[in-house]
Amino acid sequence: MKHRTEGRTPPDTTEKDLVQKAKSGDATAFEMLVHRYDRQVFSMAANYVSNAEDAKDIYQEVFLRVYRALPRFEFRSEFSTWLFRITTNVCLTHRTRKRKHGFAPLGTGEGDDDDVSHRAAAVAREERQTDEQALTNELGNSIDRALTQLSGKERMVFTLRHYDGLKVREIAEIMQVTDGAVKKYLFTATRKVRKHLKDFRE
Repeated sequence: MKHRTEGRTPPDTTEKDLVQKAKSGDATAFEMLVHRYDRQVFSMAANYVSNAEDAKDIYQEVFLRVYRALPRFEFRSEFSTWLFRITTNVCLTHRTRKRKHGFAPLGTGEGDDDDVSHRAAAVAREERQTDEQALTNELGNSIDRALTQLSGKERMVFTLRHYDGLKVREIAEIMQVTDGAVKKYLFTATRKVRKHLKDFRE
């Protein structure tokens, strides 16, 4: 998106004001919202898919959907909750699409994705092995393999809780399920991961 109204929105504007302005078509307000949450959205995506390119695709799709749906946002929840709900839905849909059809790029064809590419490159760099990191990376790879055995919602809950640090109640609100359902998904996911890691520990 281009800064068609750059300088119009003060940096100390409240989030609700930013959302209202963005709903009315203020491009600068929308970009400020993106900047406020882009790291969290990319982190959630990267933790879920464990692949920088897929995370980049999800990131782009999330903010495209937010841009299109924002005029209909009615403040029935916090903006962040609504945004993260879209993020989880895109993650789950992306995984289903890949399983059915293989990889399909989700590029929006809009905006400048240089920043996203830099984030993807940073994630890729973090995956490079060194001698001292070999054991840690082996464990990480084993965990990644374990996560592939989980259902979409089990993996979503597991990564939101253990990687993104969200509380059970926050996850329940984002995914629009009960606290009990989140706990059930988390219990099942944790049990499956531990079972998969048993061979690694032995």
